[in-house]
Amino acid sequence: MLNHVFLGTNDVEKSRAFYNATMDAIGVKPVNELPHATIYANEGGAVAVGKPANGEAANPSNGATLGFKAKNYDEVNAWHAAGLANGGTDEGAPGVRENSPGQMYGAYLRDPDGNKICVFCPNENA
Repeated sequence: MLNHVFLGTNDVEKSRAFYNATMDAIGVKPVNELPHATIYANEGGAVAVGKPANGEAANPSNGATLGFKAKNYDEVNAWHAAGLANGGTDEGAPGVRENSPGQMYGAYLRDPDGNKICVFCPNENA
């Protein structure tokens, strides 16, 4: 259904450090590092993080969350730790999410610009 998602940033280098670390933890590398944005892609689609095209300041939208897929608990844990070590803030430590379909294992972060992101994998005990 989706082709790509674009998240705004006010600091490309800070955002690049954060997303390079978190995306690497789930096996995704940057495919293009431009002066104004970084693009991550695989067979599942693309995520770009960069300065808004209209030249205005980036800001997170209320109620929006971008979710990534992980293969297992180790990737979720590594993703969360990488985010915290690279300027992110905790929005939900790794663990089973009782209200998610299949009670998946996941974690939540805010990136350096305040965008809410998460990562989920299947529950290994379900």
